Amino acid sequence: MSDHARCPSGVAMARPVIEVADIFRRHLDGYRHSHALTLGQERAVRALVACRTPALGGHLDRCTTCGFEKPAYNSCRNRHCPKCQALEQARWVEARLDRILPVHYFHLVFTLPSELHSLAYRNPREIFALLFRSAADALLALATDPKWFGVAAKLGITAVLHTWTRDLHFHPHVHCIVTGGGLSLDQSRWVEAPRDFLFPVHVIGSLFRCKFMAGLQELLATGKLHDYATDRAARRRRQHLYRTSWVVYAKRSFGGPEQVFRYLGRYTHRVAISNARLVSADDLAVVFRTRDADTVTVSPTEFIGRFLLHILPSHFVKIRHFGLMASGNALTKLERARALLPAGPAADVCRDHPDADQLPEVAHVDPTLPWPALLLALTGIDALLCPRCQQRTIVREPLPPARASPPEREST
Repeated sequence: MSDHARCPSGVAMARPVIEVADIFRRHLDGYRHSHALTLGQERAVRALVACRTPALGGHLDRCTTCGFEKPAYNSCRNRHCPKCQALEQARWVEARLDRILPVHYFHLVFTLPSELHSLAYRNPREIFALLFRSAADALLALATDPKWFGVAAKLGITAVLHTWTRDLHFHPHVHCIVTGGGLSLDQSRWVEAPRDFLFPVHVIGSLFRCKFMAGLQELLATGKLHDYATDRAARRRRQHLYRTSWVVYAKRSFGGPEQVFRYLGRYTHRVAISNARLVSADDLAVVFRTRDADTVTVSPTEFIGRFLLHILPSHFVKIRHFGLMASGNALTKLERARALLPAGPAADVCRDHPDADQLPEVAHVDPTLPWPALLLALTGIDALLCPRCQQRTIVREPLPPARASPPEREST
């Protein structure tokens, strides 16, 4: 294989010289001297360090024409690994295309206030689940109020959790792709929302805050939160949250629904930082890009600490579906909505949308293809093509792993 890879859009990209795994291999022992890792962090680090190394075994790529040989080691497939998400993302997107509706969609982002960050870090499973539920419940509740669409309706929502900023600070937020309208509650018709408006963001934010705080009080009353202060000062901090505005960001609606889910695919399998954003790393500093030409410089220990902030609890599901998109409605209400809508795609992608130029062209790919065929279809890289003689005569022979127990793979 050449020294260049291709991103899903087909643009050639140089392989990164520095990888996140290299920083962990060199500096993790030093980090351990003053920091303890959770079980989930241990599993993720073990996978990341072993990924595409002899530790996981692999195959020997051998050309039957010219005799070229090169080892190809297995991927860890851990969802936090920067090297293992491209094909998983493609498979997810292609699978979701079977459930899209031919309508326009909205992209909304629900952000957890900074006052709750420490609580979320100590109780990630409970607070992240509450963040998902509060965002979805706010949208679903507003859609049932005839004030907005003229009739009560059920939306379709796909949501994905992110926990980082570009400089790797802890910043939990949920990206939601929401149908531009919904199925009437009596299932007699599709109710379309305006293309430039779903609900007022200040109304969404207020209801989001109300539902989250009610859920937080329930968690507190049932003793499900760890290390949560119950003194008078803590109660005052909670009361302050009721008086602050909670941030909900809404982008303009898209047209073409297939492009929307391909756009969402960039969020579903993204990790805290990609290898391509690393500029340099040595024993004193790690430099990585944030946005445009801006960079951040931190010590290796600080970099590892920031990266570990974004390791999710084991088996925590970070992509969730609500309303029409929920699994319980996929074969019933979702299909009823599809039957009520005109066949074929919605209007073309809105070319005045700020992200319109980033949307890839739609080209259906069978997600069940073996990985060499899927890689070829998505990127143009032919894993069976010999780099020496340029014949498609590469065969794969198994290589044994260097250790018996591979890292655990986690679900999305």
